[in-house]
Amino acid sequence: MKHYNVVAAIIYNTNKYLCVQKGKSRYEYVSFKYEFPGGKVEKGESKEQALRREIEEELQMVISVEDLFTTVHHKYPDFAITMDSYFCSTSSPSLQLCEHVSFRWLEKKDLHLLDWAAADIPIVKKLQVG
Repeated sequence: MKHYNVVAAIIYNTNKYLCVQKGKSRYEYVSFKYEFPGGKVEKGESKEQALRREIEEELQMVISVEDLFTTVHHKYPDFAITMDSYFCSTSSPSLQLCEHVSFRWLEKKDLHLLDWAAADIPIVKKLQVG
């Protein structure tokens, strides 16, 4: 089974968190699910560099990467991931969707209302407890 090391940005601005919705995927179980934006760490880059690069590519947004929040190990039917999630901030909530179909800025208490990708659910739960 393929394994990927990925990073996710928990981007907050004025007490709201950015949630992005994936489009149609070849894997039905992640199609149209919400996630924290991010992606794969490429050879030779740090996790923080990967996160800044991915957010700029996917959202045309500049972020500051702050603290590691949690690491999730998840096995989907066709691949597995180790996902390091980081708190990130941005001075401007404006963005441009380049790979996702929708986005929402939600308060912590409302995050559970979305249909999240399975690997992101532990992050949502931990955020809502803290």
